[in-house]
Amino acid sequence: MGLSRDEVLHIAQLARIRLSEGDVARFQEQLSEILAHFEVLQQLDTSDVPPTAYPLPLESVMREDEVRPSLPPDEVLANAPLVEDQAFRVRAVLEE
Repeated sequence: MGLSRDEVLHIAQLARIRLSEGDVARFQEQLSEILAHFEVLQQLDTSDVPPTAYPLPLESVMREDEVRPSLPPDEVLANAPLVEDQAFRVRAVLEE
C-alpha cells in the first residue's frame, strides 16, 4: 500500500513540518516502504504469543526498608541557616 502525495502532506501537517516538493516525493517512497514492511509483519501468526507490556522479567532494584539509627537532631541541624523547634525553618515561597 503506497501513500499518496496528499497523505504525506497530511502527515507533514500533523508533524508541523514544511516539506518541499522533493521531500514530498522522497517521503512518499520511504514511508510507503516502511508500511510495506509492516504489512509483512502483519502476516505473522501471533495467536500463541501472550501479550506483553515489557519483554524482560521485572525485578525490583530497590532495597528493603529497614530501621537504622539516624543522626541526633542537634547534629543534623548544626549547619542549617534557620532552625525552629528542632526543625529546618525555610522562607515562604508562595504567598497566601
